[in-house]
Amino acid sequence: MAIEAPSRRRAIEDVASALFHERGYPATTVRDIARALDIRGASLYAHVTSKEDVLWSIVDRAASTFEEAANRATAATTHRSPADRLSGLVRAHVEAIAADPELASVFVSEWRHLSAARKAAILKRRDAYEARFRDVIVEGMATGDFGSTDPGLAATFILTALNGLATWYRPDGRLKPDRIADHYAELALRTVTEDHR
Repeated sequence: MAIEAPSRRRAIEDVASALFHERGYPATTVRDIARALDIRGASLYAHVTSKEDVLWSIVDRAASTFEEAANRATAATTHRSPADRLSGLVRAHVEAIAADPELASVFVSEWRHLSAARKAAILKRRDAYEARFRDVIVEGMATGDFGSTDPGLAATFILTALNGLATWYRPDGRLKPDRIADHYAELALRTVTEDHR
């Protein structure tokens, strides 16, 4: 029985994501992707227009995964303290990475290979995502929950640390995602509760 087009497209993206994670986008060819799927290169083009088209789909899906996780965390902590809200965002980010480390890794490191227009679109979404963290930090400073710091720098610091998970997290590793989330939430809160000015 033939695989339906949407399922085939997702299979292509999943295989490409694994290869981009392992080798990097530039070192992975369309032929590599086709070979991993046990199909001809020409057959691949029945489902995708280019290798960059596949990367765009992967990066777009990953961005949506992070945004949806953050939306759930924000909804769950709306009327709580800035510390709880920041902790919720951190935990959501860890969970998104742990759910699909290869997808997260490609999002974190390979988006730079997109064309200018697509890169700009992702940068806009990344900036909006970072603003969620920055806004909570600003609010926490205003309420006195957090120390005085540069909110943009603090948000970038926290997200850089979180994104590093995509380079080393393994589902069979020493710590489960919820324990990693506990540690990262605690470290994020330490970052913003001390006065840095």
